[in-house]
Amino acid sequence: MDTAVDREFHFHARDFARVRTLIYDRAGISLHEGKQAMVYSRLSRRLRETGHPSFENYLQWLESASGAQAQQEWQEFVNCLTTNLTSFFREEHHFHALTEWLKARGSQPTRIWCCAASTGEEPYSLAITVAETLGLNAPVKILASDIDTNVLQTAAQAVYDVNARGLNPQRLKQFFLRGKGANTGYMRVKPELTRMIEFRPFNLMQPQWQLGDPFDVVFCRNVMIYFDGPTQRKVLEHIHQVMKPKGLLFVGHSENFTESRDIFALRGKTIYDRV
Repeated sequence: MDTAVDREFHFHARDFARVRTLIYDRAGISLHEGKQAMVYSRLSRRLRETGHPSFENYLQWLESASGAQAQQEWQEFVNCLTTNLTSFFREEHHFHALTEWLKARGSQPTRIWCCAASTGEEPYSLAITVAETLGLNAPVKILASDIDTNVLQTAAQAVYDVNARGLNPQRLKQFFLRGKGANTGYMRVKPELTRMIEFRPFNLMQPQWQLGDPFDVVFCRNVMIYFDGPTQRKVLEHIHQVMKPKGLLFVGHSENFTESRDIFALRGKTIYDRV
């Protein structure tokens, strides 16, 4: 593999194989052979930051080191290799379906889990949907989690470019505060929305899921595409355990779980009922 003579670090096939094993064990992510360039680009930053002269040296240290510094570097390793593509109201039909479900549910207390919150656009879209449907004081709590601590930090700051995709002028005016002076060009989510959401780091590969009361709704969209079949099934079983009966599971447009119909029944386009 190590064919690019101008590369700063040697990157052998055995290094890539080692990275694939480590990220699979740590985060359940299956990297295919075509991801070598991506892995080199992202992880070479960690080699520069940590002062390791080679991938072999860095990976050997990562596997053998212990203590707080090692734990922090494991998190950086995972952060580098996760993909965060998102926007406000992405796959909009899901939010229309959620609106109708919330209307039918009325004022009942509701828990929603967004388990791949990324930089926050999805959980804030959920909060806007709740506010538009039931009002800002609705008894709805949203847990927003992600394995990547860097994007969660961005999400919690609740600051976005004013030209962020997916928002119409009415929502911009109603739910965001425009920055002035040095903050011109940016906007902040209004506090009334952010109060609905708790941000928390969470790894779907954790053996024990302690997330509080069962969820009525789970958004787990465009996450499973990074997992192999057995890992998908394991995660679905865990999600099933933390949901209420007849709860709603929303998944990504390219995800299909008909083989798990014993625990999730297809309700509509990429929407499932917990059996």
